[in-house]
Amino acid sequence: MRETGNAAGPVLLLIHGGGVAGWMWDAQIDHFGPRYRVLVPDLPGHGHSHDTAFTTSAAVVAELAAYLGQLPAGTDVTVAGFSLGAQLALELAASHPEVVTRVVITSALTRGIPLPSLSHWLVRLTAPLARQTWFAKLQAKSLYIPDDLLDDYIRTSKTLPKESLIALTRANAEFRTPSAWRRFPGAVLLLAGAKEPRALREGMRQLGHDHSKSELIVHEHAGHGLPLQYPEWFNARVEGWIRANLA
Repeated sequence: MRETGNAAGPVLLLIHGGGVAGWMWDAQIDHFGPRYRVLVPDLPGHGHSHDTAFTTSAAVVAELAAYLGQLPAGTDVTVAGFSLGAQLALELAASHPEVVTRVVITSALTRGIPLPSLSHWLVRLTAPLARQTWFAKLQAKSLYIPDDLLDDYIRTSKTLPKESLIALTRANAEFRTPSAWRRFPGAVLLLAGAKEPRALREGMRQLGHDHSKSELIVHEHAGHGLPLQYPEWFNARVEGWIRANLA
């Protein structure tokens, strides 16, 4: 777990998506660091944690909850996640509300994907391509990776183990909103791009419908990469919302 920013500030835990790593939050670290104690993990299989296998989302959530549980009682904690990281943030808030004050969910898939077995087969087939620079560059463009982070993305792609990639793809495809979500007592910010898949956008709207303290904001020009594609917009919305929902 990387810890940076203002050690005396409220905690902001940033959980990256699948196939990237903690470096995807560089713009957020620069923005929030002066005022927040920023926690940035590299999920199993990714970045500095590539030697640790990604097994299940539940295992990752348990580890994050244990880490937050070591903070002093009453610590103000905002958890923000993107894509796979948003699923983890959602599960963390729902299953361990005692360590999460509020949560930001960005672009979480909550209704699974069609033909998951076919998807898993394709991932197994194409996994070796992720280690090819030309393929990684194509993927980076679809994920809105900025030029200054391209080397980080290529390095992460080349070191992400095949079995971890398959496991996280399965976790993403099989994720469903936990029943305890409705009972999370904190405030919820939901962010998505209007150009993301329809099923994802509908699922995000359902998350808002299911939680009485939620706010949904859709960026009309964004695809599936909002924190990277429009970092200034993302940072301003998140910080303004945190300030408006201080405990």
